[in-house]
Amino acid sequence: MKIYGDTKSGNCLKVKWMCDKLALAYRWVDIDIMKGQSRTNEFLKLNGAGQVPVVEFDDGRTLAQSNAIIRYLARDTDLIPTVAWDAAKMDEWMFWEQYSHEPYIAVCRFQMAYLGKSVGDLDADKVKRGYAALARMEHQLALTRFLVGERFSLADVALLAYTRVAPEGGFHLEGYNALRRWIAESEEALGL
Repeated sequence: MKIYGDTKSGNCLKVKWMCDKLALAYRWVDIDIMKGQSRTNEFLKLNGAGQVPVVEFDDGRTLAQSNAIIRYLARDTDLIPTVAWDAAKMDEWMFWEQYSHEPYIAVCRFQMAYLGKSVGDLDADKVKRGYAALARMEHQLALTRFLVGERFSLADVALLAYTRVAPEGGFHLEGYNALRRWIAESEEALGL
């Protein structure tokens, strides 16, 4: 299998981490989004949305969207809860990550790390919503070891990717004790 991605992208790293954790063989194909490599005709044949990551399987099928990819790769593993309610709660966190976390935490990081903006140049609403996302996670992680209870799941993989680098987007994690504990334990669970 081939993974087309940018190693600076949390969404791409989720897929790499999953393959590494599950000992799945893959070849990494670097795509430099800043050079427009995800907008070439060749790449658009893999993913018409022009986004990374994309996985191309040995049979030629392709799959995009990081959370869909990691959910597919982790099927039949203990990273997906067997109790239906817990699996649904995992999905809830994964959908929330793409709608209420990534658009703020990851976008601010992109603007600072890729575009060279300063904290003062960031959209104040994005910063406010990023901190709201971190506060929601802190609240949950003060109650449970991982996002869906006491066991590490794909929800943790999905949210670890950008939360662990939130300071690169101007977000301070001091005072988020449960969140910082969770980052360390999630990194350990992935062998990072």
